[in-house]
Amino acid sequence: MNERPFAHSVLILFAHPALQKSRVNRQLMHAVRDLEGVTFHDLYEAYPDFHIDVRREQDLLDQHDIIVFQYPLYWFSVPALLKMWEELVLEHKWAYGKEGVALRGKKLMSALSTGGRESLFCREGFNRCTIREYLEPVEQLARICGMEYLPPFVIHGTNELTGPEIGRHADDYRRVIEAVRDNRIDWEAARSFPRLNTDLDAVIRK
Repeated sequence: MNERPFAHSVLILFAHPALQKSRVNRQLMHAVRDLEGVTFHDLYEAYPDFHIDVRREQDLLDQHDIIVFQYPLYWFSVPALLKMWEELVLEHKWAYGKEGVALRGKKLMSALSTGGRESLFCREGFNRCTIREYLEPVEQLARICGMEYLPPFVIHGTNELTGPEIGRHADDYRRVIEAVRDNRIDWEAARSFPRLNTDLDAVIRK
C-alpha cells in the first residue's frame, strides 16, 4: 500500500467575480494552482451561471482535509457566489446538525485581499473593526460545522502595491499553502498574530 505523499490534502475554493481586473489574486492563483496535493477550484469559472452542483462540491469537500476560501473582500464579506456556495453546499444533516458530521475535524482557512490598508482595520480606523472581526461569520461557519478555523492569510492595501510587492505576496502564499499541506505550521505561534503572514519565519517550521 502506497504511503500518502503529503500530510494533508488541500482544497482551495477560489472566488473572484472580476478576475480580469485582478492585480493580486491572479498572481496568488498562479502561485498555487500547480502544487501537488492541492486542488484549485475556481468557482466563478465552474459556475458562471450560478447553478452550483451541490453533490460535486460535497464530494470535493469529502476528499480534502483542509479547505481554503480564497477571495477579495467585497463589502466586508465574501463574494456573492461563495456566499451562495455556503448556503447551498453546507446542507443541514450533511454539514451541520445532529446528523451533519461530514466536515467534522477538517480545517478551514481564509486567504483574502483588501483594497484598504491594514491601518484602516481597527477600532480607531475608517472601517471600525479588525479584519478578524469581519471574518467572524466564516469562523462561526467553521464552528457550526465542527471544523477548526485557522488564522487567515491576509493581504492589505492591494490598491497601492507595486508589482514586486505583489510578487512577494504570491511567493508567501505558495509558501503558506505548501506548509499547510506538509503540516509545517506552528499554529500556536500563528494564533499570536493578527494574520498568518505577519511573520512567516516565526510560524513555518523548517
